[in-house]
Amino acid sequence: MAWLFLKVLLVGVSFLGCLYPLVNFCFNEETRGQKPNFVIVLADDMGWGDLGANWAETKDTANLDKMAAEGLRFVDFHAAASTCSPSRASLLTGRLGLRNGVTHNFAVTSVGGLPLNETTLAEVLQQAGYVTGMIGKWHLGHHSSYHPNFRGFDYYFGIPYSHDMGCTDTPGYNHPPCPACPRGDRPSRSPDRDCYTDVALPLYENLDIVEQPVNLSRLAQKYAEKATQFIQHASTSGRPFLLYVGLAHMHVPLPVTQLSADPWGRGPYAAGLREMDSLMGQIKDTVDRTAKENTLIWFTGDNGPWAQKCELAGSMGPFAGLWQVHQGGSPAKQTTWEGGHRVPAVAYWPGRIPTNVTSTALLSVLDIFPTVLALAGARLPQGRHFDGLDASEVLFGGLQSGHRVLFHPNSGAAGEYGALQAVRLERYKAFFVTGGARACDGSVGPEQHHEPPLIFNLEDDGAEAAPLETGSAEYQRVLPKVREVLADVLHDIADDHTSKADYTQDPSVTPCCNPHRIACRCRTTSLTRQKHQE
Repeated sequence: MAWLFLKVLLVGVSFLGCLYPLVNFCFNEETRGQKPNFVIVLADDMGWGDLGANWAETKDTANLDKMAAEGLRFVDFHAAASTCSPSRASLLTGRLGLRNGVTHNFAVTSVGGLPLNETTLAEVLQQAGYVTGMIGKWHLGHHSSYHPNFRGFDYYFGIPYSHDMGCTDTPGYNHPPCPACPRGDRPSRSPDRDCYTDVALPLYENLDIVEQPVNLSRLAQKYAEKATQFIQHASTSGRPFLLYVGLAHMHVPLPVTQLSADPWGRGPYAAGLREMDSLMGQIKDTVDRTAKENTLIWFTGDNGPWAQKCELAGSMGPFAGLWQVHQGGSPAKQTTWEGGHRVPAVAYWPGRIPTNVTSTALLSVLDIFPTVLALAGARLPQGRHFDGLDASEVLFGGLQSGHRVLFHPNSGAAGEYGALQAVRLERYKAFFVTGGARACDGSVGPEQHHEPPLIFNLEDDGAEAAPLETGSAEYQRVLPKVREVLADVLHDIADDHTSKADYTQDPSVTPCCNPHRIACRCRTTSLTRQKHQE
């Protein structure tokens, strides 16, 4: 365990002034100017229709729209799962949850995380000479070796899971508050929620909890500042860099007190979109000033909008999942309907990616891993199979074809976690299980197993309103192809080296900078080292 103690000691040094003391920014002639930089930005619960360039009704993403006009916009781009942890695990491994072991979300008390025998994008690039940083939401395990600093990231700043998974003094919308709780024999929590005993949200810098609870009203600006600092320092060092930003937006809005007034009266969600767009604009501006000619920015989302949050949820655009809506329940986040996994995506690299191009190629978050490694000249990890493809020709050559087939796993709706319950085959999409996700009106669609499956022609019916008639020639032509590709991938997974995540829970692993205080409070002016091993 000596190596682990040494790594804790080293990585735990915090960012001070203009120095990252433990990140080696030295360079040599082999690395200078030859390898590209990568900035990957993942929005949380952002709908396809939340990007103005996708959906004319959206007016709140001026910076992202500008980036799309100066780069490449994908309109048939998909998350690898329809909820947080599985989608993020697939981005960093290029593998579906049935392979990497992450099939549903981790909790505040989770002992495990992304299995340690899975190799992350950051680990591969780190070995290839890259400086690696991660800012924002991690949600792939925070205890011990599952922390980002042990998964290939030289630098980490952020909340280890969603920003509504703990209490805060700046509650805003849908956040539990953190008043002081009564001591003694009195009830610890009253019905009107004037006392909240859950652990406060922690903000990490490397292995240190630097603030608990987090001041959410300043979180977006802190993320922008840290991203700017990382890009500037890495750019001047001569070493190539990877920056992965897991945004807090648009999961639930950050505190309303910091959101500017909406002249059109569209409420907190639109204000949150503008704040997220501003943060994205700051990151892009920093890249443009420092490393424009050699940096790929790739923006996308982890899954579709959280429909049960009603006015605090985003827009699916035209991908309304009308068949499910008529049955009851949600066709968005957690589901395998288009609204659950079709996400906005924009790629930007001046001089390399053509400007103002719209791509209809069928692509996935899974493709980021092999594409980035190919551009970096790094090899895929050996001894395992991958579900993504190298999309370089789509990015640079204008190729409009991507995947022939994509598989959409259950991500918390009806059925078994991780099971491949929907199959995209060219223009067609087959559903074997539907239902199970809560809608704004409180309804939960009934769990229905379909044999033979429902099959939709997305080219004619993007709203997924009416499945093909099972007796039609079109249905009968497509069905055997669907069965064949599904059988093939399940056989491939069975022959692969797969992992299994540890989903056990233990309250003792909850991040806490001061266990002697209610909700684990600590002063933001002092750094308290969290103990990561017993």
